[in-house]
Amino acid sequence: MDQLLQHLRSLGFTEMESKIMVHLSKEGASSGYEVSKRLGASRSNVYAVLQRLHARGILCCSDSEPAKYTMLPAEEFAHIISNHVQESLGYVVQAMPKQKTGSPGFITLQGDRQIMEILAKEMARAEYEIIIDLCSEEASLFHDVLKDAEERGVRLLWSCDAGNAENNPFFGWHPFTDQETPSLFEGRTFSFIIDRKWSLLGSRGDEIEPIGLVTEHPVMIRLLLGYFAQELIMYELEQDLGPEIQSRYGPHYEQIWNKYR
Repeated sequence: MDQLLQHLRSLGFTEMESKIMVHLSKEGASSGYEVSKRLGASRSNVYAVLQRLHARGILCCSDSEPAKYTMLPAEEFAHIISNHVQESLGYVVQAMPKQKTGSPGFITLQGDRQIMEILAKEMARAEYEIIIDLCSEEASLFHDVLKDAEERGVRLLWSCDAGNAENNPFFGWHPFTDQETPSLFEGRTFSFIIDRKWSLLGSRGDEIEPIGLVTEHPVMIRLLLGYFAQELIMYELEQDLGPEIQSRYGPHYEQIWNKYR
């Protein structure tokens, strides 16, 4: 009995409401006087509770004199309570003020260990796509974690080059002074975009410490996706129109780049 009363109270019923519902379920139709006498409670309190439960549709009331109250069958009672709870929960979900979230931040990683640990963790969460842009020297480092993702059905999109700066038309073009040039291009760059909402980009080199930058910032994701799409488009154009492009713009598009260098 105590456990039943406790569960009714957890549903939002008061102590007296719970006792009256249990009593009517056990004894059947009863008047307010009979309920108050059996529970040892004041008649005014019992009548107020009976009327409240009847108004909520939990009790049925006869037209006889004196009026007799009966408890709904447990199944009907549970159905009514379930509907009320679902309605309240639905309203709360819609009306509850949304917490303001801060802008996506940036996390800096140093060393292969940090980079590989967080990358392996995020790749294990990948649901549908991983976009990879790196040099051939780094491809073997990520082989195992990428293989595991692919075996789960995650699509892998690769852009992999030889890392030769001389064949890269972007190398050496920048809006900085010549004194700053060496620090800008130390190491080989790499980037990963997971499910188009998480990214890691960084650089590695034979004589420099690997460094990475993790972010979910939508602007950075858009920039990385745009750069990846640009590489795909340029590759297709070079495969299809290679000789014509070279004759018109030079082997590395020098005639275009020289306008802006």
